[in-house]
Amino acid sequence: MWTLDFAREQAPTVDHLFRYAAQSLDAGYDTLGLYVEHAFDFPSVPWVSGKGSLNRDGITKLRTEFPSLKVVPFMNLLGHMEGFLNTEEGSRFRETPYRGMQGCPSNPEFVRFCEGLVDDTLSAFESELIHIGGDETWELGRCPKCSQRPGGAMALYAEHFGPLAERLVRQGRRPGVWGDIFLEHPEALAAMPAETLVFDWQYFGGLKDSSPKLSAHGHEVVGCPSLRSYDAAWFHLTDSETNVRAVSKDARDMGLAGVCLTTWECGLFGAYDTLLPFVAASRAIMDDPELAPSFLESCPDREWTRLLGVELNALGGVFGPDGHRHRLKSRLLLYGNPFLAWMHHREELSGETGVRALELCERALAATTDEARKGVAFFVRGAVEFVRMAEAAHRWYAQDEPEKAVRALSPMRHLFDTLETVARRSEDRIGGSIADAERCRIAKRHVETVIRRVQSFGRRELGYLPAFDVITHPHFVPHDQTCWWGVNKWGDE
Repeated sequence: MWTLDFAREQAPTVDHLFRYAAQSLDAGYDTLGLYVEHAFDFPSVPWVSGKGSLNRDGITKLRTEFPSLKVVPFMNLLGHMEGFLNTEEGSRFRETPYRGMQGCPSNPEFVRFCEGLVDDTLSAFESELIHIGGDETWELGRCPKCSQRPGGAMALYAEHFGPLAERLVRQGRRPGVWGDIFLEHPEALAAMPAETLVFDWQYFGGLKDSSPKLSAHGHEVVGCPSLRSYDAAWFHLTDSETNVRAVSKDARDMGLAGVCLTTWECGLFGAYDTLLPFVAASRAIMDDPELAPSFLESCPDREWTRLLGVELNALGGVFGPDGHRHRLKSRLLLYGNPFLAWMHHREELSGETGVRALELCERALAATTDEARKGVAFFVRGAVEFVRMAEAAHRWYAQDEPEKAVRALSPMRHLFDTLETVARRSEDRIGGSIADAERCRIAKRHVETVIRRVQSFGRRELGYLPAFDVITHPHFVPHDQTCWWGVNKWGDE
């Protein structure tokens, strides 16, 4: 099985779904998982469906066009529900305010809400397996009601998911759940029906330590490796291949129920179509973990892949694997202040690492004619260039040369225009992130605001020169020399 993450801003059309289905069958997969979270048109909660959400009609067309391919929904019914919880109607279900990702299992309305999602999914999908999520429920027990429930996190988890799984079994379906919380609270497995299939996701090693614990109550287990793009500027090729081989070998040696390849978070300028060669290569590895061809041997544009999938990562620092959503991409685009990328990565990217990264990007652009791969290289190059431009502007600003600082800042506007075009092309080509283009527009507007601030206050018109990290911050207020917005951090809570 291969599972596609459509919950992170992806907006696939039916044609895009057909492409992914065809790729799955061509690679030898018999099952395609669709990870939807909130990104599905659930009839019981019409208020949740954003632009580009999957719907029942699209799933029906997919099944009709590809009858030999099983299509399995992957939901989430406790953690990772932020897409529901950050709507006005869904905000009442939160376990913790604003920053949380989890619903409250002690809220009867939330339980009924989850039951409705299950029933909606049953009516739209014909697959025997229905995955109901359950991973990363870190907020268990935080709200006043949950903190008073006896049995702690284990009981909260078991009492929420056990009945939902039974609901599926009564309808002749098979529930699937992620295994990570059961590794922390193995007793909770006793509450799950025997039919429950447990998905053991291990992205940094094999299954030898984890899967025996998950099968201790008699449940079948599926091993889940990942193609690691979420913590990469593009993709950690070597680490991903090592993980796929280890999980596939352990699953075979231990006689597990199968292997499910996962791919996550192709927002922030990820491009699913650049990963498709490795989806196919992973399928071959599942059959023969020792002798199947390497990722690099299996892909077109091998030189481009080596440059951005191996050599770029080998620079280390922000380009190396760390298991965290990629820090440079996040700081450039997620928070409405691209200068965060400069604040945190100025020393690294203004020096030799930045020079080498730009050289690799230029070589990668020359090595391919493929639009998707060029878009990835444009983005990585642009992120590094932004940090270096900001550092040049900072130097001029600190020397009381505001005009020269503005000249250093001005090209950033064209940079974000270019990246917005890349994002919109990705949306058209593969149903890519529909938020990335908006992020580029927001970043460009903030750059223009900073340019105006430097022009207005860069000659000490306030009587003092605000620090560059202050004047570039969205919360900057003239004459607030102490920056109270930063001192009183509780104000954001």
